[in-house]
Amino acid sequence: MRPTTLHVTTGLLTASALYVGPWAALAPRSFYDSFPGFHRVWVGVDGPFNEHLVRDVGGLYLALAVAGVIALCRLDATALLVLGGAWTVFDLTHLVYHLHHLAELAALDAVGNVVALGGTLVLALHLLVHGLQRSVVSAGE
Repeated sequence: MRPTTLHVTTGLLTASALYVGPWAALAPRSFYDSFPGFHRVWVGVDGPFNEHLVRDVGGLYLALAVAGVIALCRLDATALLVLGGAWTVFDLTHLVYHLHHLAELAALDAVGNVVALGGTLVLALHLLVHGLQRSVVSAGE
């Protein structure tokens, strides 16, 4: 089977979730102090450390990763709608928050933050639109 844009989109979102999820869930202090890695800090500049909150964020990303793996296996309308919808709701609220808190970040980090969150939102919307299109087509059959 040849990879499609849906495979790539779903894979990128799932990889993103697998990068953030285990790190935040299993090593919350390291995640707080060092995310996104590469000697940058995006979380630690935004208030005091809260282990509960960071572990919950890790759990959220792990749940998105599970949904992503299921969607990769199926690539049907329902899986695409669920994954695209979940990521869209999560990432839209996440992006809006960060757009209002860019002043705490260095310029490079602010740009990286917006590109990363905006990029995952675009990917999520891509899945959502394709899931809706497939639902409409299958409903018409």
